[in-house]
Amino acid sequence: MSTSRNHEGRPGRRAVVVAAGAASVAAALTACGSQKDSGGSDVVEPADDGMDTGGTALARTADIPEGGGKVFADQGVVVTQPKAGEFKAFSSKCTHQGCTVSSVSDGTIDCPCHESKFDASTGAVAHGPATRPLPARKITVTGDSIALTP
Repeated sequence: MSTSRNHEGRPGRRAVVVAAGAASVAAALTACGSQKDSGGSDVVEPADDGMDTGGTALARTADIPEGGGKVFADQGVVVTQPKAGEFKAFSSKCTHQGCTVSSVSDGTIDCPCHESKFDASTGAVAHGPATRPLPARKITVTGDSIALTP
């Protein structure tokens, strides 16, 4: 591969732009890389709120009302507590047209866009137009902490 050089022997504009772009991409990839522990596995660092559950910290169990739930839009998950001490998690993306669900009430996870409703215990469609259930997401409950499991 030849390098672009102008008539004075210096790198041409194209070579400089390509090199700058490559350096920017390398810097971005380095900044986005995951940390590794001494054993070489990924280290997941939960939010700095005192919860250490081995995943992305979401909430305390007391934050999820019995018979209700809470939407964590930034993490793409909705956590419900259908019965006392039973916690479920589902994708917060409606299977109808991809809107983010907005609330959990009266035993259903509700989408504001076209009024689809999903069962808060199973993620099954309770009321269309959605025809597919919300996919389950894996969470870990440790003590009073709830974390999204990678």
